[in-house]
Amino acid sequence: MFGYYFQLGLRSLKSRPVLTALMIMSIAIGVATSVTTYGVFRATGGNPIPQKSSQLFVPQIDNWGPDENVERGGEPPRALSYTDTVALMRDQRAKRQTALYPITALIVPAEPTVLPFRVKSYAAYANTFPMFDIPFLYGGGWSADEDESLTAVTVISRSLNETLFKGADSVGQQIDIAGRSYRISGVMDDWDPQPVFYDAENTRGFGMPAQLFIPFTHAIDLQVPTSGNRSCYKTPDPGWDAWLQSECAWVSYWVELPDPTSVAAYRDYLRSYSAQQQQLGRFNWPPNTRLHNLTEWLDYLKVVPPESKISALIGLGFLLICLVNTIGLLLAKFLQRASEIGVRRALGASRSAIFQQFLVEAGTVGLAGGLLALPLTWVGTLSTDLVFTPQIARLAELNTSLVVLTLVVAVFSTIMAALYPIWCAAQVQPAWQLKTN
Repeated sequence: MFGYYFQLGLRSLKSRPVLTALMIMSIAIGVATSVTTYGVFRATGGNPIPQKSSQLFVPQIDNWGPDENVERGGEPPRALSYTDTVALMRDQRAKRQTALYPITALIVPAEPTVLPFRVKSYAAYANTFPMFDIPFLYGGGWSADEDESLTAVTVISRSLNETLFKGADSVGQQIDIAGRSYRISGVMDDWDPQPVFYDAENTRGFGMPAQLFIPFTHAIDLQVPTSGNRSCYKTPDPGWDAWLQSECAWVSYWVELPDPTSVAAYRDYLRSYSAQQQQLGRFNWPPNTRLHNLTEWLDYLKVVPPESKISALIGLGFLLICLVNTIGLLLAKFLQRASEIGVRRALGASRSAIFQQFLVEAGTVGLAGGLLALPLTWVGTLSTDLVFTPQIARLAELNTSLVVLTLVVAVFSTIMAALYPIWCAAQVQPAWQLKTN
């Protein structure tokens, strides 16, 4: 009967083209608006590494004191000082731990005709790659021994490998970074987690993917400064050594804790370490530490932009308005066919049969609206840069999941909107219709 009802629905839609076009347009515009805004919200508020987000944590240590934390409500700095970074890396109290900070890396191509160019780069420890589940196309990350020996080694991105080596396996090759030669230990496969959780403090959660990593210890040895935030409650003395010994917070620190027991143990360790610094005279305040997992950290930093939440709510409201209009149009359409319904009922059709027929017809309208919504959604994703920053706007794309979502929302919402008009149509009394017609 589904095929028969579908044919009846198509005939009915063709018989009233203006009313049908209004319904389809209303559904298409409402669905395209809501799905586009939801796509942006999903991209900005999604879990960038769901398989490990509950195991990755960011420790905070108050090395400034309560007087300097008043504006932040007593919260510790969002990054660590170099002193605390070295101490935590030395103690190795987590399953894995890494410290990283953004740097400016100038790539000098081997071909003299190609000008040097800058890439988004980080100084990090070897544990970064297994901790963040970074995929590799060729080779892998460097070893902990190479961290200790300050080896000039690097991991590059797939796109950078395409630029420098035409996509060939470049493991073992040398590249020139700011006049120094580095051996390539691995080429990352496509890796672009959004939000950029590992450097959310500097990127505000969104930005281009990392294209190059070098060892943290090697960068410190070369006195490579950070290109990210430098949070200092007082100006440090001039010089690299003075900078490292200062209480400025500029290093992102991550630990991997696989279970609640290790999380509790690490929290105790942070308090113990802070208490030890108090005993040594470095801190003159009680221990003030925090330990956030990845999702808590993104919430703490308010990574999801408020405009994405507002636009998603506006899109949902617009869809509801369009569905209210659709309810009115469907009600008018179905009740116009009261005489047809009365004849069918008089010939033996049950209310459930009438209900099923019009339900299929409503689903057909929803499917047509969903198909029309696809190009409108595509236009909407291209226009997101009118509202959002380029870093966020680039995340909005009409991928397979968004196509499926568009069609499902169109059909489901239309069927839900049609329930009341269909119920009214099914209540038509055949005797009254036969008598008046």
